[in-house]
Amino acid sequence: MQEIKNGIDRTHLLTVVLGLCTLAGFSQAKFDVHAGMSMANITNCDADLKIGYSVGVGMDYAITDMWAFQTGLNFTSKGCKGSEKGVDAKINPVYLDIPLLAAIKLPISEGNTFVVNAGPYVGFGLGGKATVESGGAEVGTKLFKKIDGADEALMNRCAVGLQYGVGFELGYKYLLNLTGQYGFTNMFKKSLTQENNKNLAFMITVGYRF
Repeated sequence: MQEIKNGIDRTHLLTVVLGLCTLAGFSQAKFDVHAGMSMANITNCDADLKIGYSVGVGMDYAITDMWAFQTGLNFTSKGCKGSEKGVDAKINPVYLDIPLLAAIKLPISEGNTFVVNAGPYVGFGLGGKATVESGGAEVGTKLFKKIDGADEALMNRCAVGLQYGVGFELGYKYLLNLTGQYGFTNMFKKSLTQENNKNLAFMITVGYRF
């Protein structure tokens, strides 16, 4: 059953990617690459903000001079970390996120625009570990795979949530964005925790538009 579920997940991902490629064929679409820092935590979890990374490619499809549809493929590390009595713990999942955003663009000057966007995102867990370090020794557990006879993986592979952000398009080419995410789905398997632990993340990225 797990193999069937993984196959369905991959099929859904492929369908979304092919849909994005089809949409990208229109002349109004512009593309960019971007990278930066992520700051993540998990709700209902007594932990600290974890610093990570976010890299990806984006597409901006102009609907009017003011409105646009934005999407892309973003690889982002999320999770949280904590430390108590000499024991350091870190949950470090890596997701492929696909945002589906409505954006409004407000011109500032020639070639420079202020952008506000919001919409849902879909995430697919690609990998990552939960690690515990004490006295120089470290133990790690994979987050999305069953190991050591466990009944199920620690975390749910699929995630859905709200993404929102503000940014600047400078000189028609350069991008600066501050992005927030709030998850709607539980990151952990329900049988492993009674809490509803959701993704909470912020990303600061810079990019270049082709």
